[in-house]
Amino acid sequence: MKRLILGISCLFFLSAQAQDKSISKENPKIILLITEQNIEGPQKAWWASEIDLSSTEATIARRLIEEGYEVLEPPLLFKTIKNRPAFRLVEISDEDSLDLGKILGVDYVILGKAVASSGGGALKDTNFNSYFANITVKVLKVKEKRIWKYLEANAKSLHIDRISGGKEALDKASQDLAEKIIAALRGK
Repeated sequence: MKRLILGISCLFFLSAQAQDKSISKENPKIILLITEQNIEGPQKAWWASEIDLSSTEATIARRLIEEGYEVLEPPLLFKTIKNRPAFRLVEISDEDSLDLGKILGVDYVILGKAVASSGGGALKDTNFNSYFANITVKVLKVKEKRIWKYLEANAKSLHIDRISGGKEALDKASQDLAEKIIAALRGK
Protein backbone atom coordinates (compact mmCIF):
# COMPACT_ATOMS: atom_id res chain seq x y z
CA MET A 1 0.00 0.00 0.00
CA LYS A 2 2.84 2.39 0.88
CA ARG A 3 4.45 1.68 -2.51
CA LEU A 4 1.19 2.45 -4.29
CA ILE A 5 0.79 5.75 -2.43
CA LEU A 6 4.44 6.63 -3.03
CA GLY A 7 4.08 5.75 -6.73
CA ILE A 8 0.94 7.88 -7.11
CA SER A 9 2.61 10.76 -5.25
CA CYS A 10 5.63 10.57 -7.57
CA LEU A 11 3.35 10.58 -10.62
CA PHE A 12 1.53 13.70 -9.39
CA PHE A 13 4.85 15.41 -8.58
CA LEU A 14 6.36 14.59 -12.00
CA SER A 15 3.15 15.61 -13.74
CA ALA A 16 3.09 18.95 -11.89
CA GLN A 17 6.75 19.55 -12.76
CA ALA A 18 6.10 18.78 -16.45
CA GLN A 19 3.16 21.20 -16.47
CA ASP A 20 5.24 23.94 -14.82
CA LYS A 21 8.02 23.47 -17.41
CA SER A 22 5.57 23.53 -20.31
CA ILE A 23 3.91 26.69 -19.03
CA SER A 24 7.19 28.57 -18.72
CA LYS A 25 8.33 27.23 -22.10
CA GLU A 26 5.06 28.12 -23.83
CA ASN A 27 4.64 31.55 -22.24
CA PRO A 28 8.05 33.17 -21.90
CA LYS A 29 8.65 36.78 -20.95
CA ILE A 30 9.71 38.93 -23.88
CA ILE A 31 11.12 42.42 -24.49
CA LEU A 32 10.66 43.98 -27.93
CA LEU A 33 13.46 46.32 -29.05
CA ILE A 34 12.57 47.08 -32.66
CA THR A 35 13.49 50.47 -34.09
CA GLU A 36 11.13 51.93 -36.66
CA GLN A 37 11.62 54.33 -39.54
CA ASN A 38 8.64 55.37 -41.63
CA ILE A 39 9.15 56.98 -45.07
CA GLU A 40 12.48 58.74 -44.64
CA GLY A 41 11.62 59.93 -41.12
CA PRO A 42 14.00 59.51 -38.22
CA GLN A 43 14.72 56.09 -36.80
CA LYS A 44 12.77 55.84 -33.52
CA ALA A 45 13.16 53.63 -30.47
CA TRP A 46 11.12 53.84 -27.25
CA TRP A 47 14.11 52.92 -25.08
CA ALA A 48 16.19 55.83 -26.45
CA SER A 49 13.51 58.53 -26.01
CA GLU A 50 10.18 59.27 -24.41
CA ILE A 51 8.04 57.84 -27.22
CA ASP A 52 5.89 54.77 -26.63
CA LEU A 53 6.04 51.49 -28.55
CA SER A 54 6.32 51.88 -32.30
CA SER A 55 3.54 50.71 -34.57
CA THR A 56 5.62 47.63 -35.38
CA GLU A 57 6.19 46.73 -31.73
CA ALA A 58 2.59 47.42 -30.79
CA THR A 59 1.28 45.11 -33.52
CA ILE A 60 3.69 42.31 -32.57
CA ALA A 61 3.08 42.78 -28.82
CA ARG A 62 -0.69 42.66 -29.29
CA ARG A 63 -0.44 39.33 -31.16
CA LEU A 64 2.00 37.81 -28.64
CA ILE A 65 -0.23 38.83 -25.73
CA GLU A 66 -3.25 37.27 -27.49
CA GLU A 67 -1.29 34.00 -27.53
CA GLY A 68 -0.55 34.22 -23.80
CA TYR A 69 3.01 35.54 -23.91
CA GLU A 70 4.13 38.20 -21.45
CA VAL A 71 5.53 41.27 -23.22
CA LEU A 72 7.17 43.78 -20.91
CA GLU A 73 5.85 47.27 -21.56
CA PRO A 74 8.13 50.36 -21.73
CA PRO A 75 6.87 51.99 -18.51
CA LEU A 76 8.03 48.90 -16.58
CA LEU A 77 11.50 49.21 -18.07
CA PHE A 78 12.20 52.96 -17.95
CA LYS A 79 13.78 52.97 -14.47
CA THR A 80 16.30 50.29 -15.44
CA ILE A 81 17.01 51.94 -18.80
CA LYS A 82 17.38 55.40 -17.29
CA ASN A 83 20.15 54.20 -14.97
CA ARG A 84 22.28 52.64 -17.76
CA PRO A 85 23.33 54.90 -20.68
CA ALA A 86 24.17 51.87 -22.87
CA PHE A 87 20.48 50.93 -22.81
CA ARG A 88 19.41 54.33 -24.18
CA LEU A 89 21.05 54.01 -27.62
CA VAL A 90 18.87 53.58 -30.70
CA GLU A 91 21.47 51.10 -31.99
CA ILE A 92 21.55 48.96 -28.82
CA SER A 93 24.02 46.08 -29.08
CA ASP A 94 23.25 42.38 -28.74
CA GLU A 95 25.34 42.26 -25.57
CA ASP A 96 23.53 45.22 -23.95
CA SER A 97 20.17 43.77 -25.00
CA LEU A 98 21.05 40.49 -23.32
CA ASP A 99 22.19 42.38 -20.19
CA LEU A 100 18.88 44.26 -20.10
CA GLY A 101 17.00 40.98 -20.51
CA LYS A 102 18.97 39.37 -17.68
CA ILE A 103 18.38 42.32 -15.32
CA LEU A 104 14.65 42.21 -16.04
CA GLY A 105 14.36 38.42 -15.85
CA VAL A 106 13.03 37.81 -19.35
CA ASP A 107 13.48 34.74 -21.51
CA TYR A 108 13.82 36.44 -24.91
CA VAL A 109 14.78 39.80 -26.33
CA ILE A 110 13.57 40.51 -29.85
CA LEU A 111 15.99 43.04 -31.35
CA GLY A 112 15.58 44.49 -34.82
CA LYS A 113 14.70 47.17 -37.34
CA ALA A 114 11.57 48.07 -39.26
CA VAL A 115 11.79 50.38 -42.27
CA ALA A 116 9.05 51.65 -44.57
CA SER A 117 9.93 53.21 -47.91
CA SER A 118 8.21 54.68 -50.92
CA GLY A 119 7.96 52.60 -54.06
CA GLY A 120 8.20 55.54 -56.41
CA GLY A 121 5.69 57.56 -58.39
CA ALA A 122 1.93 57.37 -58.46
CA LEU A 123 0.14 54.45 -60.06
CA LYS A 124 -1.08 55.31 -63.53
CA ASP A 125 -4.29 57.36 -63.56
CA THR A 126 -4.60 57.36 -59.74
CA ASN A 127 -3.45 59.28 -56.67
CA PHE A 128 -2.17 56.06 -55.10
CA ASN A 129 1.50 55.37 -54.43
CA SER A 130 3.13 52.11 -53.45
CA TYR A 131 4.91 51.65 -50.11
CA PHE A 132 7.06 48.83 -48.80
CA ALA A 133 8.06 47.68 -45.32
CA ASN A 134 10.92 45.41 -44.33
CA ILE A 135 11.47 44.12 -40.80
CA THR A 136 14.44 42.05 -39.66
CA VAL A 137 14.89 40.78 -36.11
CA LYS A 138 17.16 38.63 -34.02
CA VAL A 139 15.55 36.57 -31.29
CA LEU A 140 18.02 36.45 -28.40
CA LYS A 141 17.86 33.73 -25.74
CA VAL A 142 18.77 35.54 -22.55
CA LYS A 143 19.74 32.55 -20.38
CA GLU A 144 21.97 31.12 -23.10
CA LYS A 145 23.39 34.57 -23.97
CA ARG A 146 23.09 34.00 -27.71
CA ILE A 147 21.22 34.78 -30.89
CA TRP A 148 18.67 32.03 -31.29
CA LYS A 149 16.82 32.91 -34.52
CA TYR A 150 16.89 35.43 -37.34
CA LEU A 151 13.46 36.30 -38.73
CA GLU A 152 12.20 38.74 -41.33
CA ALA A 153 9.00 39.90 -42.93
CA ASN A 154 8.00 42.37 -45.61
CA ALA A 155 4.81 43.80 -46.99
CA LYS A 156 3.47 46.42 -49.36
CA SER A 157 0.56 48.81 -49.47
CA LEU A 158 -1.13 51.30 -51.77
CA HIS A 159 -2.20 54.60 -50.31
CA ILE A 160 -2.69 58.26 -51.19
CA ASP A 161 -0.82 59.44 -48.08
CA ARG A 162 2.92 58.72 -47.60
CA ILE A 163 2.92 58.31 -43.82
CA SER A 164 -0.30 56.28 -43.74
CA GLY A 165 0.94 54.10 -46.60
CA GLY A 166 4.20 53.41 -44.79
CA LYS A 167 2.38 52.63 -41.54
CA GLU A 168 -0.02 50.30 -43.33
CA ALA A 169 2.91 48.38 -44.88
CA LEU A 170 4.65 48.23 -41.48
CA ASP A 171 1.48 46.91 -39.82
CA LYS A 172 1.09 44.17 -42.45
CA ALA A 173 4.74 43.12 -42.15
CA SER A 174 4.44 43.19 -38.34
CA GLN A 175 1.44 40.85 -38.42
CA ASP A 176 3.40 38.41 -40.58
CA LEU A 177 6.47 38.66 -38.33
CA ALA A 178 4.38 38.10 -35.19
CA GLU A 179 3.17 34.78 -36.61
CA LYS A 180 6.77 33.78 -37.40
CA ILE A 181 7.86 34.66 -33.87
CA ILE A 182 5.01 32.63 -32.36
CA ALA A 183 5.87 29.65 -34.58
CA ALA A 184 9.55 29.89 -33.54
CA LEU A 185 8.65 30.08 -29.84
CA ARG A 186 6.47 27.00 -30.25
CA GLY A 187 9.33 25.17 -31.92
CA LYS A 188 7.76 24.97 -35.36
